[in-house]
Amino acid sequence: MRSAVKERHQYAVDLRAQQAECDANYVRLLKLLPKLSEQNCWEYTVDGNTNAVSERVRLSVIEHAPYTSTVEIEQLSCALNWSEQPDRRVLRVRMYHDAQMAEVVAWNTYWNTRARYSYPNQHMHQIDEKAQLNRFLGEWLSHCLSCGRVVTTIAE
Repeated sequence: MRSAVKERHQYAVDLRAQQAECDANYVRLLKLLPKLSEQNCWEYTVDGNTNAVSERVRLSVIEHAPYTSTVEIEQLSCALNWSEQPDRRVLRVRMYHDAQMAEVVAWNTYWNTRARYSYPNQHMHQIDEKAQLNRFLGEWLSHCLSCGRVVTTIAE
């Protein structure tokens, strides 16, 4: 007799899709961070679905190295929160200039997100948490590009 419960297949990382997302995120970030080598902070106001709703997002370069830059993307004012933690709505993104890729390396207080998690796990991360974070980053960067306006830039 066949069981009504289907066997769970182990999640396999789609490396091509993740690399494509990281490639696209790198290009999106470069558009949002003009003069990356000269400036350290950009602030955007991003229109929502209605004129009454406006988000404010800050992109700050927190680390420069010869082949990488680390950018912190912080949601400052919001109608829709990224997180239940109101004091901490941050994505940390590493840009790899030699490979021309950008990936989320931290969100809020979580660092070093794995490509694959067993489920259930202690922190209840999704099986494909890293892929979801990179897709989320891509969606937000695309939204900033299409609906955002620069408020301030800070050069250092």
